[in-house]
Amino acid sequence: MGGNEQKYIKEAFDTNWVAPIGKNIDLFESNLKSYLGNNVHVTALSSGTAAIHLGLIQLGVQAGDEVICQSLTFVASANPILYLNAIPVFIDSELDTWNLCPIRLEEAIIDRIKLGKKPKAIITVHLYGNPYKIEAIRCIADKYDIPILEDAAEALGSSYKGQKCGVFGDLSVLSFNGNKIITTSGGGALVCHSEEIKSKTIFLASQSKDNAIHYEHSQIGYNYRLSNISASIGRGQMEVLEQHVYLRRKMQAFYKQLFEDIPGVYVYEAPNKDYFSNHWLSVITINPAETNGIDCNDLRLAFEAENIESRPLWKPLHLQPLHRDSPYYGSNVAESIFTKGLCLPSGSNTTEEDKARIKNVVESLFKTKKKIKIKSLFPKRERLFEESMLVNFFLKNKSLETN
Repeated sequence: MGGNEQKYIKEAFDTNWVAPIGKNIDLFESNLKSYLGNNVHVTALSSGTAAIHLGLIQLGVQAGDEVICQSLTFVASANPILYLNAIPVFIDSELDTWNLCPIRLEEAIIDRIKLGKKPKAIITVHLYGNPYKIEAIRCIADKYDIPILEDAAEALGSSYKGQKCGVFGDLSVLSFNGNKIITTSGGGALVCHSEEIKSKTIFLASQSKDNAIHYEHSQIGYNYRLSNISASIGRGQMEVLEQHVYLRRKMQAFYKQLFEDIPGVYVYEAPNKDYFSNHWLSVITINPAETNGIDCNDLRLAFEAENIESRPLWKPLHLQPLHRDSPYYGSNVAESIFTKGLCLPSGSNTTEEDKARIKNVVESLFKTKKKIKIKSLFPKRERLFEESMLVNFFLKNKSLETN
């Protein structure tokens, strides 16, 4: 919390605006609009998932339609496809950003068109705050005239070539869930490029009440508007957003330094300076072939033993039981990243003491695993040698036999 959240909440209570309408909603939306760029319009909603749902509806997705979605993402990216009884088509990742692979995307579009099932929309994701290949994906989407629904739930504060994420889609989605870069406790937003679409979003999110003195409804509506109380929290959080981004990037730098001398451990980061990540989560992959057998689960359990939480990456959606029958285009890039990856403690409020505990676990684990156990020539005696010591030992004792 930044400090002013309570001030804005008090304003809402003092003016008796505690419903999903009020000044704080308008001001929170205005704050987001200014942050993203004044050429967009923002509608605050109850969740990022709700925003994806309303986005798909406004892109014309109906039952039986197909929607392309990145496989390496949280399930909320794809659940709204099923809400509409549409069909998700999952795409593999590429290794530069771990996001939607342009080659596999076009392969899937061509194949679905051949089958008479041209996709109705493409859901793109900025994984863990790292922007996807914006220009390549847009080029393909425009080539086949398929709109993009940009899932920027993890990427508020990230940018590509100086432009904030959350504006690259025909429609875009933000999330303010409790674990995001800023929070309204629960909440999200749909970002669009016209006042007309914003008005339609508010209409759908407010039970689709027609313009009549009585309650008249001619289409399905939803209770998806953000409350004025939650928007109060959001106003305070916007004041510390840049500080949160700075602190997350500082955590990323901490991990880069921590793992830089450990072979086989790779810190996930942007491919070049065009990409600016908020590093919502810092993530590593571990190759056991280079770490004397240490894998990501070994590190996870070592952290857990010290009461430090870490988690596996998102399990690719095409491997989830829920989506076992959905089409998938790709090889095993997303699966390999999932198998080797670990999400590390990344909170904006991580203290120096916390970092010291993290560092101690990492150094202890890799130091222990790097030791090699050998038997001495002398009966019933064993010694532990560091790898460098072991090499020197053999050089000096070329005739020594070991077991």
